[in-house]
Amino acid sequence: MTAARYIEPKKSTNAFNEVVAKLTRMGFSVWGSRVLTVVGRKSGEPRSVPVNLLTVDGVRYLVAPRGETQWVRNLRVAGEGTLRVGKRVEGFTFRELADDEKPGILRAYLKRWKFEVGVFFDGVDAKASDEKLREIAPGYPIFEIFTK
Repeated sequence: MTAARYIEPKKSTNAFNEVVAKLTRMGFSVWGSRVLTVVGRKSGEPRSVPVNLLTVDGVRYLVAPRGETQWVRNLRVAGEGTLRVGKRVEGFTFRELADDEKPGILRAYLKRWKFEVGVFFDGVDAKASDEKLREIAPGYPIFEIFTK
């Protein structure tokens, strides 16, 4: 069995995330940013991180460009979370996408945020073939979210 793909954030990423999270909490969404809060699977304490909320044809998704991150693992166990911009907080549940469902969402995500997350895609961009996107899909968890 292959180890799950995970790219640990660097200190500069953590600093950037803190700035984005602070702006988002203040009500300034940075290119669709939200603060995701999920109960920690081990601690039971709320854990928060900024995420990019992607909307495709009216459906909303969370994509994990760094792979099997802590927020991904926590969300899978918790089964629900909240998304926040300013004072607006919405609870949600989700459905995790199967790999065959991911190519179109990955393409849309890369079109919108390649400048920010492209480094996590090893040269793959929005112009990649469906076959290439299907090939990399297992390393990128994607969740369709449903407002509670």
